[in-house]
Order: sequence, then C-alpha cells, then structure tokens
Amino acid sequence: MSHEIRPFRVEIPQSDLDDLRERLRRTRFAPQVPGTGPERGVPTDDLRELVEYWATGYDWREHEARLNVHPQFVTTVDGQDIHFLHVRSPEPDAVPLILTHGWPGSVLEFHDVIGPLTDPRAHGGDPADAFHLVIPSLPGYGFSAPLNEAGWTLNRIARTWATLMARLGYDRYGAQGGDWGWGVSRELGLIDAEHVIGVHVNYLLTFPSGRPDELEGLGEADRARLAGLERFTGELGGYRAIQSTRPQTLAHGLADSPAGQLAWIAEKFTEWTDEDVDRDVLLTNVTLYWLTNTAASSAQLYYEFAQAWSRPEVSPTPMGVAVFPRDIALPIRSLAERTDKIVHWTEFDRGGHFAALEQPELLAGDIRAFFRALGR
Repeated sequence: MSHEIRPFRVEIPQSDLDDLRERLRRTRFAPQVPGTGPERGVPTDDLRELVEYWATGYDWREHEARLNVHPQFVTTVDGQDIHFLHVRSPEPDAVPLILTHGWPGSVLEFHDVIGPLTDPRAHGGDPADAFHLVIPSLPGYGFSAPLNEAGWTLNRIARTWATLMARLGYDRYGAQGGDWGWGVSRELGLIDAEHVIGVHVNYLLTFPSGRPDELEGLGEADRARLAGLERFTGELGGYRAIQSTRPQTLAHGLADSPAGQLAWIAEKFTEWTDEDVDRDVLLTNVTLYWLTNTAASSAQLYYEFAQAWSRPEVSPTPMGVAVFPRDIALPIRSLAERTDKIVHWTEFDRGGHFAALEQPELLAGDIRAFFRALGR
C-alpha cells in the first residue's frame, strides 16, 4: 500500500456553489406552531433569516481562501483517504501535536489556535511552548470522505492517527481533542502510549458505573453536573439517538436539502455554546458538510460507537482537562480519575463545546500549560 503524502488544496467547482444557491432559493420552510419556540427545535423565522443570508450574502470563496492559507495533504491509511493540515512551527524544538475535531465540527474550528500554538513568539508567548500541528479530518468528514467501508470506530481512527504521525516522522507527540476528538485522543494515548506524551481534552463524559457507594461524598456542584448529564442523554440527545441507530435514513433528507443540513447543525451551535458563533463561521462549517455530502458518513461514527461501546480501559497516559461551563455535559473529576491519569484540570468561567472557536486564547493557553508541566 502506498504511503504517499499528497498535497491538497480546496477548490470547489463553481457549479457546486451555483447549485447550492439555487437549492437555497427554492427552500420550502416548515410552518411553525403558534406560540412555540426553540424548545421544539430551530424556529422557522431564525432558519429563514440564515438561509436568506447563505443564499445572497455569504461568500464561500473568501473562506475557502482562508482554509488554503495552511498546508494541506491527503494520505491513505487502512484503505481510507485522510485529509489533514500540517502546520510546522518555526521553532526547531517544537513538540508535535495532533488536534482532533468532532461532530458537527471540522478542521475549520481550529483556525484561530494555529498561530498561537505554532508560533507563540509572534503571539506574545514563550517560544518554548511551540507545537508542530497535525489537524486531520475524521474519516467520513470533510475531505476525508467518502468512507471506504463500515467499522470506523474510535479505536480504529486512533490507530490511523498513530500511523499518520509515524508516517510524518513524529515518534514523540501529544494529542488533543474535544467531542469525538476526546475519544480518539484518549484511545491514542492507550494504543500508542509508547509515543504519546500526554492527552489534553476540552470535553470529557464521566458516567457513573452504578456502584452504590460511588456517588457518596459528591458535592452540590458535582450533583448538578450529574443532572446535566441526564438532560444531555435525555431531552438533548435526540440527534444522538437517531444518528446511532438510523443514520442513513436521516441523511437522505440532509443530503437533499441544504436548509435541512443547516438546521441540523445550527441547533447544536446554539445549544452548546456560551455565546453566538459568528454566522459566517457557522455557515462555512455547514457549507463544508454540504459540499462534501457528508451528512451520512459523518453520522456513522455514532452508529459505530453505539455498537462497539464498552467501559473504558484504564489509561496510563497523563491527561489534562479543560472544562468550559456551557459544554454539553460537564465532567466530574472523581469519576474521571477512575480510568484516567488526571494531572491537570482547569475550570474556566466562560466558553462552551466549541472551545477552539469560542475561546481560542483560553484553550491554547491551557494546552501550553499542560504540556509545559509534562516537561514536553
């Protein structure tokens, strides 16, 4: 099998953009039940406004050029094409770091942390904290699509990342991620512990094991987090239930309607963030899903996770956790320490699920602090 690493550049055909605008202009909106609001889903008036701007004011080419500022590549691992950004630091002693996104995110969300992490000297930081960054698109997401087959679990993705880092010549590196990136990064610390110096996450689910004494001694704040977890797995978990059971059925609608794809993703950017994400940033992320037709393939990871899930193994790799208060569900440290070697834990007073987008300075600073404490 070829280990070739091929240069890549985003160049969407104009015909695809014209088709998108035409579909948006022909959107048939769902009527709204009088007197109801976002508690039942994305309100029609809100979606109509976003669709109008997407069709008439949004400029994909501007954001395409922004993505193409950074070196991009594609390589094939385990039969699957993997797209990734590879941004090397000007500092010769920089530590390699692989950043992993989740759903409904993409490599785009890391744009504002690339500079501070690769070139801290130019951003008022210590050059000793520099990283060489590898930022892959998950299999089935963005330009790592289409999927070559079923079976792309978190463990298989982590093994692919280990192969990618070795192929790039990195035998000592760190891992970081949020959402699915947490699971992939944690798995990477398990399967490639010989080479992974530490795992930093900005999302961490901590489920009780069911032992009757496990929750004794939890304070009020941690019990509130348990209640938040219950809300996430219940009221807020409809998207997850669908994507983990019948992802293909849902995807037919999302692949045919850009307005539907927008509503499906925009809801999460509304519910999971501390403040409004710039609408151009949101639309660029949604446009990437639309142009690559990855509604179905990106959802497969939920299905694979549901089929393969088991209690996590104990990990020997040092872990750092950054907790942002408006995340989907907040972790409980005592539960996390059952299976993870927690050596760094930061509670922030602002920010949500998409930390790299919402609070890039806080996230970059915490990543630097964690790896600095490990001695890099």
